[in-house]
Amino acid sequence: MRRFVADLSRNLTSQRRKKLATCALRHRTCSLFSSSQSQSSVVIPIRFLNTTSVDPSMASDYSGTPVTLDTINPKVLNCEYAVRGEIVTLAQKLQDELKENPGSRSFDEILYCNIGNPQSLGQQPITFFREVLALCDHPTILDRAETQGLFSADSIERAFQILDQIPGRATGAYSHSQGIKGLRDTIASGIEARDGYPADPNDIFLTDGASPAVHMMMQLLIRSEKDGILCPIPQYPLYSASITLHGGTLVPYYLDESTGWGLEISDLKNQLEAAKSNGTSVRALVVINPGNPTGQVLSENNQKEIVEFCKKEKLVLLADEVYQENIYVPDKQFHSFKKVSRTMGYGEKDISLVSFQSVSKGYHGECGKRGGYMEVTGFSPNVREQIYKVASVNLCSNISGQILSSLVMSPPKVGDESYESYFAEKDAILSSLARRAKTLEAALNSLEGVTCNRAEGAMYLFPRIELPKKAIEAAKSANKAPDAFYARRLLDATGIVVVPGSGFGQVPGTWHFRCTILPQEDKIPAIVTRLTEFHNGFMDEFRD
Repeated sequence: MRRFVADLSRNLTSQRRKKLATCALRHRTCSLFSSSQSQSSVVIPIRFLNTTSVDPSMASDYSGTPVTLDTINPKVLNCEYAVRGEIVTLAQKLQDELKENPGSRSFDEILYCNIGNPQSLGQQPITFFREVLALCDHPTILDRAETQGLFSADSIERAFQILDQIPGRATGAYSHSQGIKGLRDTIASGIEARDGYPADPNDIFLTDGASPAVHMMMQLLIRSEKDGILCPIPQYPLYSASITLHGGTLVPYYLDESTGWGLEISDLKNQLEAAKSNGTSVRALVVINPGNPTGQVLSENNQKEIVEFCKKEKLVLLADEVYQENIYVPDKQFHSFKKVSRTMGYGEKDISLVSFQSVSKGYHGECGKRGGYMEVTGFSPNVREQIYKVASVNLCSNISGQILSSLVMSPPKVGDESYESYFAEKDAILSSLARRAKTLEAALNSLEGVTCNRAEGAMYLFPRIELPKKAIEAAKSANKAPDAFYARRLLDATGIVVVPGSGFGQVPGTWHFRCTILPQEDKIPAIVTRLTEFHNGFMDEFRD
């Protein structure tokens, strides 16, 4: 029966995918302050990718409609999100081609290495989490005798606990706009256990993944284009997109590739002063730790420097900590910025800090469940009221995501029936990710003209490519960024989908691509073989 339902689900999903429409965004060049010109008004371009191309004849069919590209909000036109951009659109077309004409290409499947979406690439969900979700969503089965044999005792107990916290025991009903109080209590206890410092459930806002929380804070902080947000380059495009959509200015600080994508306080200071000299009021500093797309893990001393910098400059610290479970090297550990600031003796009134967490990453990879939260500290009660008001406009986040967020921060403990299976599943996923990262890192570093820092954490590698002049000229002729040109040729030849570095921002004159480590372990050898063969041929074709 289970196999029948699974097969039926896959068939329905396949049919629905064919009906999905794509959305077009126009290519645009964004200007950011140059790292090397921190005391002047010189700006440098960072190119982002088209989502797709629109047939001009199709556009002309709608010339009489009231909404055109000339009349929509220009902030939407200027916004880009590279990880689901042009390369992915082309990959989806190739996938349809392979289904309709098997054997039409030299490869038989598309290998999506473009986005951190683990379960789409075969990662299995954590059993305990899904058992609790199933029981909460269909509570009548809790009263059936056979349930005891199908579900673990602790998942049944947890489901009862959670349902007792939900008004009416209804997961299909709206909740408090910050999230269900009992679930926030659980999350606060999890934060306290992690950090060793108290956490207040009233500081927690449950959201549909971390992204809406980021948008909420940008909405709060950005008043006009004169307000700036310090953001790492390379960066996860959510930040550039949200800053653009809310009408602010991205103030870049460059991570140092030569030191393993280190964050230099001196560069932060230079970029802050450059922004001020251009009339920009810098409101906040974004730090992604572990890094996306760069995979570095900050040292605790570096984090202390960042906290001190934000306190001195009166900046809100926006801490993206969604990869906190993804650490792959023995010499690095995750430390939350909340913990670091408290160990420095700074309390609620000393520093404004917003920490983001998500159920989409880590070992759980529950991207489609859209669960996450932000912990908001160091804001006055009247400002907190405004944050709550913004949250209430969306009524509440989805209940399944809220439940998952509480489970992630309070998984089975030693002595619980599910503990051994839970720990085995978690360890298997994280150990495999570490092996995949190491294999791909070694393969990339073996390629001509490619250098790749080690993946200390997160889910990505961000190798640098030294492209021949002829390849750069060919890219220019094709009106493409050189790394986008490379990524498109890679896709067309191998079926491997990566995201060009120009979609994340990079030091001018350098080229990169982001590759996830998420394809299942048995797929990694094929990726290495295809990538190596393509790269050797590409370099020979365009050799100077």
